[in-house]
Amino acid sequence: MTPEKLPEAAVIRPRSVLGRLPAYTAGKPPVPVEGLQSFKLSSNENPLDPIPAVLEAITLPTDINRYPDPMTTRLRTALAEFLQVPADDIVSGAGSLGALNQLLATFAGQDEAGVPDQVLYAWRSFEAYPICVGLAGAESVQVPLRADGTHDLAAMAAAVTDRTRVILLCTPNNPTGPVLRADETEAFLRSVPSDVVVVIDEAYQEFVRDPNAVDGLDLYRKYPNVVVLRTFSKAHGLAGLRVGYSISRPELTRYLRIAATPFAVSTIGEHAAVTSLEHFDQVSRRVQDLVDERDRVLAGLRSLDWDVPDAQGNFVWLNLGRHSADFAAEAGRRGLSVRAFGDEGVRVSIGEEEANTRFLALCSAYTNPPRRS
Repeated sequence: MTPEKLPEAAVIRPRSVLGRLPAYTAGKPPVPVEGLQSFKLSSNENPLDPIPAVLEAITLPTDINRYPDPMTTRLRTALAEFLQVPADDIVSGAGSLGALNQLLATFAGQDEAGVPDQVLYAWRSFEAYPICVGLAGAESVQVPLRADGTHDLAAMAAAVTDRTRVILLCTPNNPTGPVLRADETEAFLRSVPSDVVVVIDEAYQEFVRDPNAVDGLDLYRKYPNVVVLRTFSKAHGLAGLRVGYSISRPELTRYLRIAATPFAVSTIGEHAAVTSLEHFDQVSRRVQDLVDERDRVLAGLRSLDWDVPDAQGNFVWLNLGRHSADFAAEAGRRGLSVRAFGDEGVRVSIGEEEANTRFLALCSAYTNPPRRS
């Protein structure tokens, strides 16, 4: 009996945009080195565990057989009191990245004729931006950073067109480190159309110590088109639980809730975040310890005459250019995993004291540092 011939499988192709988008590259764990404790300094993670109350809270029984509260009522209520904003102005998401995707799904895509909207942002900045924008169906407009790693707001304002729907401002800028100043950001807001959504991405806000830095909440209170993004991943040390949120006025949140991913924040994640807010004094002390380490690292680099941008997050940026891959490889041989960005530079997260000291020793011995001009 002759077996029946099966039809050939058709070639299944993804959306064409996928071929034009960069792949997100997560920070890699360190390669074990004999005789050395290895440290991961490649993902801007908090090297410290969550505070003890959070670790205890997430071991308590929860109804994980039930869906979480889609409105994350406990979390929004706690945040409303903590930040002094209306709970209705808060929309939760799976980390600040999840909240960003909800924003783009709501306000950027294509018009009725299929012409893509434009999303404007500085570059280099958070590497997920071009991916998220492309998947939303919109077009990225990237404006180069200034030489010191800061946003060129004048050039960004000049790049706004009638197709611009969203502007992303990352402060402190990841991966370069500087913040946006309050005065320059407000002037920028006054210069762009009021129907353009301006997103102030403050994932590292708790680490900022620059007294002139912008505070997204101040601008959200003054400008109806401003949205603030924040997260529990960094300062609170809850990166693996994926808890973030956006804050915006009712004119925007009423649309955001339509596009929000249902059940994006788990019950355990919500419980952990609320508990961490209840003990924020302990979180603040840990953040200050990391800020002190960051400042020690920054001072050490500058004492070596390295040209390093201001660092206001939990990381430093090394503008190593074509030496980036070589430096990352040398770090790997010393049990340190760092994040190289092609031939642009290397981002190094602030880690444990021993890791930071070893990193400074590497920099002291490295023969191709970025020098001050």
